[in-house]
Amino acid sequence: MKKLLNTLYVTSENSYLSLDGENVVVLDGKIEIGRIPMHNLEGIVSFGYRGTSPALMGACAERNISLCYMTPQGKFLARISGKIKGNVILRQQQYASSKDEKVSLDIAKNCILGKVYNARWVLERAIRDHSLQIDAEQVKKASNYLKNSLESIQKCESKDQLRGFEGEAASIYFGVFDQLILQQKKDFAFHGRNKRPPLDNVNALLSFVYTLLTNSITSALESVGLDPYIGYLHTERPGRVSLSLDLIEELRAVLADRFVLSLINKRVINGKNFSKKENGAVLMNDDLRKKVLTEWQNKKKETLTHPYLKEKVEWGMVPYIQAMLLARFLRGDLDGYPVFLWK
Repeated sequence: MKKLLNTLYVTSENSYLSLDGENVVVLDGKIEIGRIPMHNLEGIVSFGYRGTSPALMGACAERNISLCYMTPQGKFLARISGKIKGNVILRQQQYASSKDEKVSLDIAKNCILGKVYNARWVLERAIRDHSLQIDAEQVKKASNYLKNSLESIQKCESKDQLRGFEGEAASIYFGVFDQLILQQKKDFAFHGRNKRPPLDNVNALLSFVYTLLTNSITSALESVGLDPYIGYLHTERPGRVSLSLDLIEELRAVLADRFVLSLINKRVINGKNFSKKENGAVLMNDDLRKKVLTEWQNKKKETLTHPYLKEKVEWGMVPYIQAMLLARFLRGDLDGYPVFLWK
C-alpha cells in the first residue's frame, strides 16, 4: 500500500479492506498489513478482487472518501462516492477549462513540453551509456534539436502551432530511434513511425504498448473523477479518449519506448512471433502478446523517484499521480499542471 496526495493505493491483489474505528485496515488473509486513519484521506484505490467491507464502504460514503476498484492489471472496474462528492463540480471545471483557450493551450503545452523533454533525455541516456555502439554525433544532433524546440513550444500561441512543433520534434526523435536498437537489428529494423496498420515489428510493439499505456491513463483519470473523453490538445471525437491521449504524450518515450527497447535489446523477445498480412500489416501472435503483458506488469512494479512529489513510487503509479495532479490543478489547488519530467 502507498499513500500519495491523500489517496491510499492498495496494490496487493489479495488485500481486503475493512474498518476499525476511524481507521482503514488492510488485511491479507487474517494478517493486518497496513492501517491508516480515515480523517486525512480523500480517496482509496484498490487493485484487487477481494473487496471492501460494507462498514468501510458506508464510512467512506459518509465522509466523502471515494472508493475506486481496479483489476490487478489496472483496468477500471467501478468508482463509488458519497452523495455530496464533488465529482460533478470537478468535471464542470474540466469542461470549462477545455473551452477556455488560454487554460486549454497551457495544459496542452505542458503535455508536449513533457513529451519533448523526456524524448530528449532518452536520447541523452543512449549517448551516455552506448556511445560506442551508436552514431553518437547523429543522436546528439537530434537531442539538440529537441532541446531548442522546447523554447519554441513554450512561446507558441495556438494549438495548431503547437501541433506543428510536436510533429517536427517527433519526426526528429523517430529519425534516430533505430540507433537505440542495439540488438537483433535484422528482426527489429526501424525506418520511421507507422501505424494503422504497423508495417514492421518495432512499430507493432510500439502500437501495442501505447495501447496498454493509454488504458492505464484512462483508468487513472476515471479514478480521480475526470472525463477521459474531454481533452485539451486532442479534439473530441466519438469514442476517443482525448484526455488520455493528451497525458500519454509525456510518458511515451520515457515509459513505453524505453520498455520496447529493453524487450529487444535484452533479447526478452525475438522476431519469431510476428506475422505479416497481404496488406503489409504486421501482427503479434498470442504468445508474444502474453509475454509482453507479463513484462509490462513487471515494468510497472519497478520504482523511481517522482520528479514533482520527490517520493519513491512504482512506474505503474505514475499515470495515477499525474491524473491526481491534473485534478488538483483544475480544482485550484495548484497553480499549474506539473508535467512529468524524467532525467
